Amino acid sequence: MSQNPPHHHKSGSLTLHIGKEELVVRQRYEAASIANDVLIAVWFLIGSIMFFSPDWTGAGTWCFVFGSVELMARPVLRLTRQLHLQKVHGAALGAGASDQDY
Repeated sequence: MSQNPPHHHKSGSLTLHIGKEELVVRQRYEAASIANDVLIAVWFLIGSIMFFSPDWTGAGTWCFVFGSVELMARPVLRLTRQLHLQKVHGAALGAGASDQDY
């Protein structure tokens, strides 16, 4: 199966062509933020389960470290989105931004 390079629409969506199918990602920053939140939950859940066994405590600690790094990525994603909106639309930071936490 061949994969064509992704391309961007004027609307800001990203389209990936995989064979005869295409995947359209709209609101990329929101999608990245949701994926980041899922990863945070996965790291902390796995780390918590690993702490039930003394043999897995070290690996569980690393899962908590990875989850903490993902938590640091949240404000970076939000800032990147705001800076991108500033560049594209020329609006002041925060103007027209969503109240959602992403």
